[in-house]
Amino acid sequence: MRCTWQAGAASGTLPTMRNRLQGKRALVTAAAQGIGEATARAFADAGANVLATDINATKLAELESVPSISTRELDVTDTRAIAELTAQESAFDILFNCAGFVHHGTILACKDEEWDMAFDLNVKSMYRVTKAVLPGMLESGGGSIINISSIAAHKGLVNRFAYGATKAAVVGFTKSIAADYVTQGIRCNAIAPGTVQSPSLDQRIQAFDDPVAARKQFIARQPMGRIGTAEEIAAMAVYLASDESVFTTGTLMKVDGGMSI
Repeated sequence: MRCTWQAGAASGTLPTMRNRLQGKRALVTAAAQGIGEATARAFADAGANVLATDINATKLAELESVPSISTRELDVTDTRAIAELTAQESAFDILFNCAGFVHHGTILACKDEEWDMAFDLNVKSMYRVTKAVLPGMLESGGGSIINISSIAAHKGLVNRFAYGATKAAVVGFTKSIAADYVTQGIRCNAIAPGTVQSPSLDQRIQAFDDPVAARKQFIARQPMGRIGTAEEIAAMAVYLASDESVFTTGTLMKVDGGMSI
């Protein structure tokens, strides 16, 4: 049975913590590792039926043994592949747009092709997937769209020119969708993580001449004195996906260890 997004608020009751997403169906992009993987697992643990997608089929296969998670290889830069997925799958109640890449460098170091790639993956992928999923949500009465932005959208970070620009665009993207569909049962919110431990972070750290010093620098810019975990971001995603946040839309939820203070 599909849950409507007004049911919890109207009845004055909410599901238990374990069953917060019971009866909901979720689509997660970039689910093979990092924040995407943690969120797919958290959604399933909260009772949702999850379709986890990623371009990395090998890593994605590790989720196949998790109850309530099915997997599908998906390139979020491929409009045709996205259309095929939504044509073959039933409507989703939750969309978690997580695909993205952290580009390093200033404006003077940024090449045109890097700028274009940054926006294609970090912003246009959300446009493609959301545009394909939204009609099904509208037809079934509503849904929650959750986009991964970054604290780099809120404050300038050194050597994050293209990345910061794309993540700021995600905020505008999120607020526009929230405004357009607020009366039709659609909620759209974004999460702005600080520095989070992930395979992507490890790769960036290893690219430095002194990885040990680089990791210390990443930790030092976090006021809490530590790097965040993917599970901490996933916890916010579960909240935004659940009926507990039914009165929340168009927001940028900062989960950044105090970087924005």
